[in-house]
Amino acid sequence: MTQPASRPPATVKPPFWRDPAKRALIFQLLMLAGVFGVLAIIVSNTLTNLESRGITTGFAFLDNTAGFGILQSLIDYSEQSTYGDTFIVGLLNTLLISALGVIAATVIGFIMGVARLSPNWLISRLAAVYIEVFRNIPLLLQIFFWYFAVLRTLPSPRGSLSLGEAFFLNVRGLFVPAPITSSGFSAVIAVLVLAVVASGIFSYWNRQRQARTGQRLPAVWISLALIIVAPLLAYFAMGMPLSWELPELKGFNFRGGITVVPEFLALWVALSVYTAAFIAEIVRSGIEAVPHGQTEASRALSLSGGMTLRLVVVPQALRVIIPPLTSQYLNLIKNSSLATAIGYPDLVSVFAGTTLNQTGQAIEVIAMTMLVYLTISLLVSMFMNWFNARMALVER
Repeated sequence: MTQPASRPPATVKPPFWRDPAKRALIFQLLMLAGVFGVLAIIVSNTLTNLESRGITTGFAFLDNTAGFGILQSLIDYSEQSTYGDTFIVGLLNTLLISALGVIAATVIGFIMGVARLSPNWLISRLAAVYIEVFRNIPLLLQIFFWYFAVLRTLPSPRGSLSLGEAFFLNVRGLFVPAPITSSGFSAVIAVLVLAVVASGIFSYWNRQRQARTGQRLPAVWISLALIIVAPLLAYFAMGMPLSWELPELKGFNFRGGITVVPEFLALWVALSVYTAAFIAEIVRSGIEAVPHGQTEASRALSLSGGMTLRLVVVPQALRVIIPPLTSQYLNLIKNSSLATAIGYPDLVSVFAGTTLNQTGQAIEVIAMTMLVYLTISLLVSMFMNWFNARMALVER
């Protein structure tokens, strides 16, 4: 006769101070309480000091009249505008220089990165010199070079460098024709948007067709023809609703057209050239990371050098290029704050500089400025991470 199994002894729970998990939780709660306590003391002392010095807090100052002009504005702005308008003007100028800088740096960087690997000795050495020179000189010095040593030495308006009597470059900036639209131009824009959407749909259909049949149409040339020809036909059909206002020299300066101030040109060139040197090295390392057998296999299939680079090497290299490229984009956006050194009216110059000095609202102004750069950087990171996921290798 079998004996009934004896019951296991009841587990005695240790006191909570002997449980590692509970001790860790208690210590973390105490740490959080300490951090919040220090922050509360800092905030309380700050508010007390501001009140004792008669400095008001809050964001009501944004509705007050600014009383100063801004060199470049993408919206209507005058000295009667508010500090809130100065914030918007500075934000738009920062976004403008950042976007154009990213585009120019990407184009120059990819060209230099590919040229660095060129079998042509002269081209590869010129690309190497460019990279080593511009990435080893501080960005601030490069901004000063382009502004003081290049653009500030240009001739006066009467001796301007001209191109076709339509583009003029002098010490006061670059003057280009301004577009003047009339009724019917909106239809041309609508056709252009439709052409871009149709090109995207056609490219998607072409990829699906290639996956099914192995055949591929020249989607790039067809899309370019669609985007160019369709708006042109609409333009002529609507009676050419676009004219150009040419800049003219009147008195001591040019009038009419669009004026690109030298501060913007210097900052744009410096940011683009400096960041492109780093992007070129990222592109070179990405291309070299692709196994050489891929190139040899492409040549065995009689693909030309350009097709091998465009269809085989670059798509695989992008998986290596994109993550460090994101860091360079973020660096360029943050480095645009150096604009204040030459007086370009970006967010730091007009809002965290002039507005802060006039209002004394240091906490609010600095907090808003930091929040703007943080938001822009996070949005760029999110987009690049999404793009990186799209370019990731999908295994079947």
